Amino acid sequence: MKPFKTVLFLGDGMADEPIKQLDMKTPLQYADTPAMDAIARLGRSGTMLTLPREFPTSSDVANMSVLGGDLATELCGRGPLEAASRGIQTGSDDVVFRVNLITVDEDGILRDFSGGHIAQKDAEESIRLLNEKLGSEKVTFYPGVSYRNLLVLHGKEFSVEISYDKPDDNQGRPVDKHLPRTKSEAGIVTAETLRNLIAGAAEVLKGRQANGIWPWSGGKAGAIHSVSERYGAKCAVISAVDVINGLGRCMGLDVIRVPGATGYIDTNYEGKADAAIRAIRDDGYDFVYVHLEATDEVSHAKDLEMKLKVIEDLDRRLIARVMDALGPGVAYCVLPDHPVPLAIGKHTRTPVPVAVYQPGVEPDHVEVYDEQSARRGSLGRLFGSDLMDLLLK
Repeated sequence: MKPFKTVLFLGDGMADEPIKQLDMKTPLQYADTPAMDAIARLGRSGTMLTLPREFPTSSDVANMSVLGGDLATELCGRGPLEAASRGIQTGSDDVVFRVNLITVDEDGILRDFSGGHIAQKDAEESIRLLNEKLGSEKVTFYPGVSYRNLLVLHGKEFSVEISYDKPDDNQGRPVDKHLPRTKSEAGIVTAETLRNLIAGAAEVLKGRQANGIWPWSGGKAGAIHSVSERYGAKCAVISAVDVINGLGRCMGLDVIRVPGATGYIDTNYEGKADAAIRAIRDDGYDFVYVHLEATDEVSHAKDLEMKLKVIEDLDRRLIARVMDALGPGVAYCVLPDHPVPLAIGKHTRTPVPVAVYQPGVEPDHVEVYDEQSARRGSLGRLFGSDLMDLLLK
C-alpha cells in the first residue's frame, strides 16, 4: 500500500520542563494549541530520542535523527550541510565550519551568540570585511542568514580533528575558555588557524554590534542516504535556516524557499503553510518537512512570554492553516527536534513528544499534545528510523 501523503511539523526546541510561573506546566501544556491537540487526539502519541548521548546536542544531529539518518556513519557537522544549502562547492581537502557572528563584552564574556540577531545587511558587510582583512587562498568566509555564516579552510593541512563548544551553550562565559581545541596531532594546524582568525576578527569587527566570530561544528562533505530513494517518495523541506535546508538537500529532499522566512519570530508562517499546501495538493509531493526555527531562538533567550506566543503562532498560523486546507485525508506529524528548557536556555537530551495522525488508523487514548501526555501514547519510545518508517514505509 502506498504511504499516506504526510506533512511533518517540527518546532525546533519547542519541548521544555515544568515552569513555576505556569503553575508547573510546560509551555506546550499551557499554550493554546488546538491543532496540535487534534493531531494527538485523532492519532497516536509517543516519544523520540533524537540526541543520543554519544553525539553533540546540536540541531543537525537532532534533525538527522528525526529524518532517520545513521548518526554513526552519516553525521558530518553543520558546516558542510549549510554549505550544501547555499550551493557552495567544496573540495575533498576543504573543511567547512559554521561561524556565528557574536557579541563579546569588554571583559571577553560572550553576551550574545547571535550578535543581537544581527540584520542581514550588517551580517553581509561583516563577512565582506572579514574576507577583505583575513581571507586568503586558504581562508574564505561566506555569508549565510543573519548571524549564521560559514568559514571554509582550504588545504590538506586542515583537519576535522577539532573539539569545539557550542556558542548557544556558553553565553555569559569567557570566550577564551571555549576556543577550538585539537583532538589529535592532525588538528594542530586547524586549531591554531581558527584561534588566529578569532583574534583577528575581534580587531576587524571592533566597535560593531557583532564584534567577534565563533567557528564550530566543522566537517567535510560525506555520503548521506536519500530519504526519497529509501522510501520511494517525493519529499521536500521548508525551512528558513541553512542547516535544515542543507540536511534536507543532502538527504534527497527538495528545498522549497519561502519569501519572508527569517528563522525568527517575524517569520512568514502563512507563507510556509501555503508552500506546504501547494507541495502536497498541487506539486505531487508525498512528504513535506516543515521546520520552524523561532521556537529555538526564543528558548535560548529564556523568553517565556515569547515562547508561548511562538508556539501558539505555529499552531494557529501554520499547522491549523495546513490542516484546514488539506483535510483529514492527509497524515500529520508534530514534534520538536530537541528540548530547550527556558530555565537553562540550552539543548537537552530528553526524548521529545511525538504525535502522528494517519487516516483510518485507530487513535490511542491521548487527548492533547505535550511532553507528559505523549509518554502515555501507544507509539512508545521511537529511535533511529522508527518515525520515518512509520510515516513512509
